[in-house]
Amino acid sequence: MSNIQLSTISTLPPKSMDKSDYEEKTKAYIEAIGEMQNMLFAQGKYSLLVVLQGMDASGKDGVIKEVFSGVNPMGCKVKGFKKPTEEEMKHDFLWRVHKEVPEKGMIQIFNRSHYEDVVIQRVHKWVDAATIKRRYAHINAFEQLLEENGTRVLKFYLHVSQEEQIERLKERLSDRKKMWKYNANDLEESKLWKDYMEAYQLAFDHCSGEVPWHIIPADKNWYKEYLIAQVIHDTLKSLNLEYPALS
Repeated sequence: MSNIQLSTISTLPPKSMDKSDYEEKTKAYIEAIGEMQNMLFAQGKYSLLVVLQGMDASGKDGVIKEVFSGVNPMGCKVKGFKKPTEEEMKHDFLWRVHKEVPEKGMIQIFNRSHYEDVVIQRVHKWVDAATIKRRYAHINAFEQLLEENGTRVLKFYLHVSQEEQIERLKERLSDRKKMWKYNANDLEESKLWKDYMEAYQLAFDHCSGEVPWHIIPADKNWYKEYLIAQVIHDTLKSLNLEYPALS
């Protein structure tokens, strides 16, 4: 069991925090991440998997755009997981995920992930409770396997309030730059908020051992980006990366 109690965690930054100060800190982290990503790629010893989970409009796309703006595209990939295809449905639930994990030297970002198979499928009861419980164990073993093979796994839950989510979804109806994201079903899914929160809480309870979750308050983009950039920076720094010397 984890110590995470989602209902007690604020979706906002502390009132004492100054936005401009932390935006400057974020810029410094992003620059350092770019340099360390070069070393990660050159050294080819480790890889990094970044898992982004959250409700619709929690800001996953924005994190990818901003936090990874300083990395070399040659060393970074993004994979979005949507409704499984017919081919994917014919395999185990991790099949489509495992083939997308990063090779050594690479950063891989998951926009949604294998956790969809224990969250949305639980909410809509597409699989039974016993299957969901077994999947928690499979996920833990899968993530432990990745870690043992040199892949650091960072899991971020973008913790947005329902009120902020609804505002962002409505904004997609009026902002031409965001209209392409509009899906009429998103507001219907928001009506299942309580069920989704329960499903995520269970995922945190069962899948926070070897690879912990980072709960990121996401109502303010600047704070969300700062926290995620900080964790990624500190994780890469802990690997003691270096450029290979001449042989």
